[in-house]
Amino acid sequence: MEKIFSLRNISKKFPHKGIVLNNVSLDIFEGECLVLAGANGSGKTVLMRMACGLMDIDAGEILFQGTPIGKVEPGSVGMVFQEADSQILGETVFEDTAFGPKNLRLSKKEVQRRTNAALSVMDLAEKREYSPRRLSGGEKRRLAVAGVLAMGCKTLVMDEPFANLDWQGVRQTLEIVAHMKAQGKTLIILTHELEKVLAFADRLVILGQGCVRDIGKPTDVLDRLNPKWGVRDPRVSYATVADCTWL
Repeated sequence: MEKIFSLRNISKKFPHKGIVLNNVSLDIFEGECLVLAGANGSGKTVLMRMACGLMDIDAGEILFQGTPIGKVEPGSVGMVFQEADSQILGETVFEDTAFGPKNLRLSKKEVQRRTNAALSVMDLAEKREYSPRRLSGGEKRRLAVAGVLAMGCKTLVMDEPFANLDWQGVRQTLEIVAHMKAQGKTLIILTHELEKVLAFADRLVILGQGCVRDIGKPTDVLDRLNPKWGVRDPRVSYATVADCTWL
């Protein structure tokens, strides 16, 4: 498989928090679903914000398809933040979804085509004139993904996608994961709620105290799990990794 991301010796330090990431190296491959797990404060979000070009690196190198992340064209990688409301920029569902492709300076006709297609895929076409604030938590996640799809992104990062969602919202979000995976998109899911999504993962990465503690097939990584890493083995409640989904 082709490498999408190559992260080499990534380090990050904040003035009041100290070292957040320490010499992290990681490869992510085209078409895989990678689950990145770790306790709060382990550095998951910081690492992926840097991978998306949203935060500067203190040391190391990030390549996207062989190109330094700072030189990658906009729209190559999309990120869905933990707080879906923070990504709402339009007065209507349609306007919000169209925001990204408009900024790519596409023609009006192409913006409309991409926006309509993305809303259809995310089952939001009938709510195109709704205010995004009226949507449920799960629908807001779908709206954020629609914006990413409208920009043409083939790689999607989802940061704690199940946070603050009820059962229906979790299932709606998992339907997105299943759809994107079936379409061959590259998915990177940051979560500590492994019981909800691990069944979709091709590989599992454990991040702890700013370092990669383990990486590999989910079952193998769980078999080696160290309680000090702050990650709970979902097989305490589920028979196998294949059962770890709420869908």
